[in-house]
Amino acid sequence: MSIFSQRISQGGQGYRVAVKDTIDVQGLPTIAGCQALEDALPAQENADVVNAALNAGCQLVGKTNLHELAYGMTGVNHWAGTPVNYHYPDLIPGGSSSGSAVAVAAGEADFSIGTDTGGSVRVPAACCGVYGLKPTFGRVSRRGVLPAETTLDCVGIFATSAKMLKTAMQVIDPSFEPTVLPKTIRLGRVDVAADPLISDTIDAFLSRLKYDTTPVVLSSFSDAFTAGMVVINAETWRACGDLLETGKVGEDVALRLANAANTTDDQLREAEVVRERFTKQVDEALQQVSVLVLPTLPAFPMSLADALAGKTDLSISALVRPFNLSGHPALSVPLQTADNRPVGLQLVGRKGEDEMLCELACVLSEFLPQQNNNSVEY
Repeated sequence: MSIFSQRISQGGQGYRVAVKDTIDVQGLPTIAGCQALEDALPAQENADVVNAALNAGCQLVGKTNLHELAYGMTGVNHWAGTPVNYHYPDLIPGGSSSGSAVAVAAGEADFSIGTDTGGSVRVPAACCGVYGLKPTFGRVSRRGVLPAETTLDCVGIFATSAKMLKTAMQVIDPSFEPTVLPKTIRLGRVDVAADPLISDTIDAFLSRLKYDTTPVVLSSFSDAFTAGMVVINAETWRACGDLLETGKVGEDVALRLANAANTTDDQLREAEVVRERFTKQVDEALQQVSVLVLPTLPAFPMSLADALAGKTDLSISALVRPFNLSGHPALSVPLQTADNRPVGLQLVGRKGEDEMLCELACVLSEFLPQQNNNSVEY
């Protein structure tokens, strides 16, 4: 099946929850889809988000597979296993939280927990046709999550409905309180480069809504993507670079890690300048509109066959990674083209307004057409 690295049956009789295998569950090793960590000692205690789920009466059903070390976007993992995209089995599941996305799409969990450092919740959510939320940076506790130190990574969630996404946030974030949307909502349509069919699908959906839409230009958007790559490379090298010495890191991740070792202090300093500039641009844009809207993916997901043959695609994160750099909450809503290909609508809100973003997703879900797909049998 390849969804789960480890099956679990812990907790109460409430919502079934799957947890990405970068998140500690007491008594189980955190392997992160990497053979170099297969002999890791069992975690001494639960991550905070796991405790929150258990305290809410949820049932843990398993730890999910992922792109090795959460350092890739296809979701392919030759050692641990590649979760098959439930609704679109010929396409990649997306990474890095591939198993967490597939678990909810396949009905193996009511909601799942993943992590998002450069789009690793929103990309697989869009690829797999489910909802995915990256909260405001720092809002959800990362204690007990790999890597321990980061300026980008957020614990996020997947669900098959916006309502369940909101419920899941109430479980893992004690400060989350459902809200009511303001009477006036103005959408800011961000000008980005994307496949014309994706853009047309997004715009056709927006045209059905009752909200005013205004164009938004973020001049540092592409710079923010590049800067986000610099920061994730530096931070992942610091956290995982020593694993290269084992010779047990998969080829694609090993090559990327080796290149990450060459990240310079000057590149990092420039990335922080871009972070400050881009964050200011997003904040200013969100003073004029209620939420930013744009595609989650710039292109359709590649075929699973191409990915298994070794093809990679970091550019699939081009429209999501900038908001890891800025720290704003971002949510992917599943859409579909007329010929049944997955499209994600990304919503980006003001920092700390995760509740409003989830509530808006609930409203938008009422306008979604019935989706048709050919699901894989598990």
